Amino acid sequence: MPVGETEPAPGVRPKAPPRRLRKRSWRDVELASLDFETTGLDYGRDAVVSFGVVPVRAGRVVVAEAIHQLVVPEVPSSATSMKIHRILPQDLVDAPPLQVARSRLSDALEGRFLLAWYADVEIAFLQRIFGGREGIWRRRTVDARKLAVEIEGASPDVRYSLTSVAERYGVPVADPHEALDDALVTAQLFLVLASRLELAGRGSIRSLLGLTAG
Repeated sequence: MPVGETEPAPGVRPKAPPRRLRKRSWRDVELASLDFETTGLDYGRDAVVSFGVVPVRAGRVVVAEAIHQLVVPEVPSSATSMKIHRILPQDLVDAPPLQVARSRLSDALEGRFLLAWYADVEIAFLQRIFGGREGIWRRRTVDARKLAVEIEGASPDVRYSLTSVAERYGVPVADPHEALDDALVTAQLFLVLASRLELAGRGSIRSLLGLTAG
């Protein structure tokens, strides 16, 4: 089924935060930094093999509430993907299928703005998991990569990796392409980038969403 036409079980899709919160500072809203590791990047065929979610609340990363979940994918990982995320079939013996794991993901995203690095990937797979049009997800998602592009005045097409940008801003990277660590690095890097944009008068969540909507 094409992206955007998935219709999961009713009541599973996490609610978006109220629109009135868009006027508030990013420090006054809750965000969920999300990273998916997948079997590949064919949005119509590939599937999620793990996800990590790290809350950001009151301008702080809430590590104590972070979650990491392995998922039995609907299709096997490609050899290339396994080299990247290093999740092997034997690592998934006790993992639940997505139909079970998505309830945990929904709870973690409920009522929060979303935060991701190169958010097109997360948005596409959120559509696969929960349904809804692309715009529904994009309107609640801040792309940390695009914040870095804005601050550095780079081309929108520049090939920025999360690791290289994080290291440039002094954010430690422990385990690249591990869902929880990537979500944590994205959350920590977001604090740095959002603080810089705040000094330039772009501190509202609406402003950050606007910078990353295109």
